[in-house]
Amino acid sequence: MSASTIAACPACHKKNRVPEQRKRAEAKCGACGTPLFGQGAFSVNADQFRAHRDADLPLVVDFWASWCGPCKQFAPIFDEVARHYSERARFLKVSTETEPHLAQHFAIRSIPTLMIVKNGQEVVRQAGALPAQQFRQWLQHHL
Repeated sequence: MSASTIAACPACHKKNRVPEQRKRAEAKCGACGTPLFGQGAFSVNADQFRAHRDADLPLVVDFWASWCGPCKQFAPIFDEVARHYSERARFLKVSTETEPHLAQHFAIRSIPTLMIVKNGQEVVRQAGALPAQQFRQWLQHHL
């Protein structure tokens, strides 16, 4: 059997097997037909977070809140960088207002907090927003 990657769909969150020899830009969800790669960041609830956590791609998570000024300023940077790295990682946005139990599980004490999760385990976190170039460097170092 050839090597493959399990990727959860950014739209319906169903898991899909993507053969390594297949171009990721062409991969689509078998359930809903949405492209599996190329999107920017997207918001998830706890169940959707688990679906992505249990897939093969690393997660870059932005814990944020609607009332947070730095969160709002960082959102377009997070989304733009997510589009560039979409084939290497999933960029998830978790609202600490609507998903407080996820924030509590990860002991989020300030927002925005950025986190990289690989194989279900936190690898690194960054409290506070970063300028675009520093965010890219942080990702290069940790992905």
